[in-house]
Amino acid sequence: MAEVRWTPQASDDLEAIANFIAADSPHYASLFAIDVLASVERLATFPHSGRMVPEMNDPTMREIILGNYRIAYRVRQDFVELLTVYHGARLLDPSRLT
Repeated sequence: MAEVRWTPQASDDLEAIANFIAADSPHYASLFAIDVLASVERLATFPHSGRMVPEMNDPTMREIILGNYRIAYRVRQDFVELLTVYHGARLLDPSRLT
């Protein structure tokens, strides 16, 4: 079983998205955050369950698609590192994946 670690970037992204949603609906912001956490939780058991990030040519870089959002992560030897959470309509900035 792998440990799941959040980078500061991924944590900040989730908080910013939840705050944005909360401006219209605190209830849906809470549901979104719960859905993200539940999606990420399965990575502890199935770290390779997400698809490879199509823009990257790196099998360790994977992502979970959750509605309109992409949760990018890297599979390490002993843990999974969450890198960023962002809206799928935005272009992927590779510098956010380091």
